[in-house]
Amino acid sequence: MRVIKTFFSFAVVFLAATTVSYAQPSHPHSPHDTISTANITITYGRPYKKGRDIFGSLEPYGKTYRCGADEPTILTFAKDVQLAGHPVKAGKYSLFSVPNQSSWTIILNSNTTMWGTEHDKHADQDVLKFDVPVTPLGTPMEQLTMTASSKNITLAWDMVKIAIPVQF
Repeated sequence: MRVIKTFFSFAVVFLAATTVSYAQPSHPHSPHDTISTANITITYGRPYKKGRDIFGSLEPYGKTYRCGADEPTILTFAKDVQLAGHPVKAGKYSLFSVPNQSSWTIILNSNTTMWGTEHDKHADQDVLKFDVPVTPLGTPMEQLTMTASSKNITLAWDMVKIAIPVQF
């Protein structure tokens, strides 16, 4: 009986150690991040540039982009807000864009459960569309980075940055 208990204990420890040693991060190539301010929370996948040309190439101009990797980027507003002067009710939205060389069309969609590349199937749930200018960066941004403040939501990656004006 003692031999069986010892064997069973050894087997449990071995299986646990093996499982832990083979565990992988859920998104090793595009880790996910959440940033928060008092009124804004952004959850998004953060892909790397890895020497690639991103906008106009990997992410073609004129095509819908999920503003991150994997699932769509999710914006949550704790209270009503204006984005570039357009009113938006407090709530949770998916963020998409249509990149172009000099401006991007920003799209808020009420469907937050779709896969990131499925926007066009759910375009009838768009809440808001508007354009923002592109700011060229002097040096490339290796990893997609979003920030939020009481004045702007920014997205920077590759050689560009966009800023979405915010007002509460």
